Amino acid sequence: MSAIFFSISEQLPLMIIPDTLFHSNGHEVITYTYSVFKDITNGDANAEVTKSSELHLQKHDDPNYMGYITFEDPGRLFSYTADGAIRLELAQVEEIIEHISHYRDNPNMWRHLHH
Repeated sequence: MSAIFFSISEQLPLMIIPDTLFHSNGHEVITYTYSVFKDITNGDANAEVTKSSELHLQKHDDPNYMGYITFEDPGRLFSYTADGAIRLELAQVEEIIEHISHYRDNPNMWRHLHH
């Protein structure tokens, strides 16, 4: 699963990285946790590799890390953990959830990512 690149409020460019991808009985299962980074790479998919190696660290030193969003019950319950250098506002989190939900609802879009 590749990173998702999009912009939200006031042209804030983001790179959203799904934390995991696994296959269940031969079918892709879309992760429930997504790490949020301010995208300073201009949509460079190669930047995802360096960010992915840091996803599960206890302390994030990346100044562009904004925390992560968990889909507790997709379509109904979400949580945002602001453990990064930059904190998102509620409206920004809601907009990110809308974007991620669109991709989750259309799994074939994951294969066509890279901006």
